[in-house]
Amino acid sequence: MAKSKDARVIVILECTNCVQNGVNKESPGISRYITQKNRHNTPSRLDLRKFCRYCHKHTIHGEIKK
Repeated sequence: MAKSKDARVIVILECTNCVQNGVNKESPGISRYITQKNRHNTPSRLDLRKFCRYCHKHTIHGEIKK
């Protein structure tokens, strides 16, 4: 099967604050969100401010590779 050439792709956003600090005993995990983006309108990586339930505040969530 060939890959589709759709403009919409599914991306995973990961908390950059949790990744930089590493997973420790106070933080049980890393916050991740799944969303979609339009490949033609946004060719670069996506960065959004989302709520991190482990940091208990709004932080920058960046796009990661699958």
